[in-house]
Amino acid sequence: MTKYAPTKKFTFGLWTVGNTGADPFGDSVRKKKSPVELVHLLAEVGAYGVNFHDNDLVPIDATPAERDQIVSDFKKALKETGLVVPMATTNLFASPIFKDGAFTANDPKVRAYALQKTMNAIDLGVECGAKIYVFWGGREGTESDATKDPVTAIKRNREAMNFLTEYVIDQGYDLRFALEAKPNEPRGNIYNATTGNMLAFIETLDHPEMVGVNPEVAHEHMAGLNFTHHVAQALEAGKLWHIDLNDQAFGRYDQDFRFGMVNLKSAFFLVKLLEDYNYEGPLHYDAHAMRTEDYEGVKDFARGCMRTYMILKEKAEMFNADPEIQALLAEINAEDPEMDAFFGPYSREKAIALKNHGFDRCGIAKRGLKYERLDQLTNEIILGVR
Repeated sequence: MTKYAPTKKFTFGLWTVGNTGADPFGDSVRKKKSPVELVHLLAEVGAYGVNFHDNDLVPIDATPAERDQIVSDFKKALKETGLVVPMATTNLFASPIFKDGAFTANDPKVRAYALQKTMNAIDLGVECGAKIYVFWGGREGTESDATKDPVTAIKRNREAMNFLTEYVIDQGYDLRFALEAKPNEPRGNIYNATTGNMLAFIETLDHPEMVGVNPEVAHEHMAGLNFTHHVAQALEAGKLWHIDLNDQAFGRYDQDFRFGMVNLKSAFFLVKLLEDYNYEGPLHYDAHAMRTEDYEGVKDFARGCMRTYMILKEKAEMFNADPEIQALLAEINAEDPEMDAFFGPYSREKAIALKNHGFDRCGIAKRGLKYERLDQLTNEIILGVR
């Protein structure tokens, strides 16, 4: 087997490998491929699965007969290739009807249509085998806060999530929701801008047990945040149900670069976290090839995303097995039996003892922590010289 061959649940969206290279300043550079062609492309590069928005697969104006034929052809391609559909989502941002949002739009007709469209899209996702349903509120925000009351917007969003979880229960679907945060673009400001916002919002829902998060590298990096820390919060809360991998220069527009293209060290710590805590869900690449590429370049992009993860997985294993690194970590994290009595559940006796304990503040502060050495050894692991 080729070294670094993809052995994880690596998935790509139809919109990722199907991206034609168009941007706000230029037309497409690649001819549009059908969903069936894209399934076969992903099978060729060794992907595990394929995800889609409803209109990636079925055009928004398709007739019922056209819809059924498209879905039949798509499912046939899945069967031929062995690919699966772990996740699906709804496009609630492209059509002009969503210019002011979907679930948070001021116009009640828009909000009702968004619910209708999402129910139909959920049906489609489940029909194709999806177990996770992602919600990215790309238009759920404002350019001017004069236009929307943010408290009302939060309530509208909650009402929509509660309605849709009840729909899933009523239909008997084996489906969980994952909410995806982003700070801005295409709106000037998007509600629930970070993964932490989403985790707090989930706890206000009628069925929080059905709802987790789908953090994306680029979306947290756009805001200058440490993505690994946000993923850790989701993991610790038991809410990391899906994840979007890509890369992004901090503070830029949403670039959706190949995984590891810009911030290799950040990518390393992310992979290490996911592997150390045995994340077993899909690893979805919400990214696309550069505009410079033809479809052979798209295949290079997809293979590169998966290969980088596998390489960094090996680097994480090397980090965890390195004697000097592990000795430093053991020293840094060494427990002090004298302090054991002060930790754990509160008691009045424990609080009194702690208040009366004498600490050598200056002596403790003199201790060097050897973080410089540890970080340099990390660099050397990543750079392949250790």
